[in-house]
Amino acid sequence: MTTLPPLPESLFPVDRDGASRDNPDLFDLLWANPQTRVLPVHRGRVLLEIQPTQTGANSQASLRLFEVDQISSASFRVYLGKVNAMDGQLAGAPIVLAALTDNSATLLEPDSELWHDVRKSRVALNERDSALYLSALAMTNFHQNHIHCSHCGKPTMIQQGGWSRRCFDDNRQTFPRTDPAVIVAVSDHEDRILLGSQGVWEENRWSILAGFVEAGESLTAAAVREVEEESGVRIGDLEYVGSQAWPFPNSLMVGFRAKADPSVGVQQPTPDGVELVKVRWFTRTEIREGLAAGNLILPGPITIARVLIEDWFGGPYDVA
Repeated sequence: MTTLPPLPESLFPVDRDGASRDNPDLFDLLWANPQTRVLPVHRGRVLLEIQPTQTGANSQASLRLFEVDQISSASFRVYLGKVNAMDGQLAGAPIVLAALTDNSATLLEPDSELWHDVRKSRVALNERDSALYLSALAMTNFHQNHIHCSHCGKPTMIQQGGWSRRCFDDNRQTFPRTDPAVIVAVSDHEDRILLGSQGVWEENRWSILAGFVEAGESLTAAAVREVEEESGVRIGDLEYVGSQAWPFPNSLMVGFRAKADPSVGVQQPTPDGVELVKVRWFTRTEIREGLAAGNLILPGPITIARVLIEDWFGGPYDVA
């Protein structure tokens, strides 16, 4: 087995600084700190500085961060933490998420084409910006979905630097939730990889198989069940390889490698018709030729799916 490269947000480029969240003067201190930078998010989109790379490769990009006085207003703010002390120019800088309204986003950057959904863009963020982006989206989704108490329906207020909400009526505290999901790179006896396509995707978009962990289920049991349910393929030799935050809206993707179970003979995959409408084995040659012809779309650069496919492929597939 090859060694996987670092997964998006698998390292620790940002100190979440949880000890500071209960400080009642937190945002006063952050606003008084000249190092503080603000990450604006509008409808899940961010502003980027993009540096084009070689033909065929994904462009390198970095988040556009702003000084405090450049962001006039926000629906809410969340203290995301401090940049790692070894991170060059931004070393130690506190980062604050600012969720913008339509009006405040237009005031900041009126060109809607410059607001990017990184998940859908062919751009690659560095480790620090991946961590900030994924955390910012997770917290944006949390606050947008918990304006009211899930117990009594009364309004909630933001606390702990944006990391929890408390009900005005019954004082019940709510924290961001994370739903575990498994994602599996399955190969067979011919070293082909199993890819599927959902009906809501473009005709030529494919990825490895994934699904949510059910209540009372282990991660490995979920991986075996999901692959068999979606494709009819039974797997063995399951190996955990890493995880990635996936806040679309609030998942944690847990990645595995697996082999098709040889004890049941040659397995011809069949889509379940619900989660997947197409599923098949691909060789490396088929993937290389499909990408070159422009009739095959594989997962983008910020995904664990991409890392797992490239682990099997033997290197980056966008420059193959």
